[in-house]
Amino acid sequence: MNIWKLPRALCALIGLVGLLATAQAQTVEKDKLTIAFTGDMPGTGYQDGKMIGYDGEILQRIADALKLQVKPALMEWSGTIASVQSKRVDLMAGTMGWTEQRSKIMTLSDPIHYFKNGIMQSSRTNWATLKDLEGKKVGTITGFSFIPELRKIAGLQLNQYDTSDAAVRDLLAGRIDAVIGDPPVVQYAISRNPQWNLRFNAFTDSNPDFPLLTGLGQVVFGMSKDNPELAKAVNAEIARLWQGCELKKIGERYGLVQDVWYVPSAQNFRAGVDRAVGWQLPGCK
Repeated sequence: MNIWKLPRALCALIGLVGLLATAQAQTVEKDKLTIAFTGDMPGTGYQDGKMIGYDGEILQRIADALKLQVKPALMEWSGTIASVQSKRVDLMAGTMGWTEQRSKIMTLSDPIHYFKNGIMQSSRTNWATLKDLEGKKVGTITGFSFIPELRKIAGLQLNQYDTSDAAVRDLLAGRIDAVIGDPPVVQYAISRNPQWNLRFNAFTDSNPDFPLLTGLGQVVFGMSKDNPELAKAVNAEIARLWQGCELKKIGERYGLVQDVWYVPSAQNFRAGVDRAVGWQLPGCK
């Protein structure tokens, strides 16, 4: 049941805004939506001419609603944001978390789900705090927003990788002690590879000095600031998917079944930054 149910008049208005934005939205190639993505599941993939994965299915629905054909642009994470800024693509995805810094260089969509960061590690350990990482060799992905916070942890030796696969290989080989990556990607990989004997523990800290590592994050899409019409159309479709709890139905197909992915239980830090002061976080359960 959707606990944030909107009045019918407002739902109709959302639909009208979406239709108007669709008519005005400009894309890199006519009649196409060019999407930069990493291919890390369960977030994004491309198969049989359609986007797959949690982020991917949402993007496919957005493209269908806008009557645009998806043009995939598979690349490493480090290149996705730059591709939006240079206008080589219309939109980028890859379980990207909202940050104030990113909101200054791109237009960020409304959230498609929430997440809590944590530690990918051997099943022989049970680390769940920032202190547990002190003095450890830790891997993460180049360009992740929380890297400056990881560097603040005492004695932590940080290794950066271009892909999640490379980081996990070093973890399995014992060259690093832990990986801090995209929680959905990490949980999906562990669930499908029990032979790895790995586990994921979300951080139990709630430390204001480490807001990106220990706070509740929002997964968003990134678009050029020069294309506000596209952003309006994307957000209108996201609003419709929240309204019917369709985002949760999609997530359940990829193992995102807990309420933490869909219930905004933390501070609304976007209000007054890249959203109006009274803007409310969407959610359902």
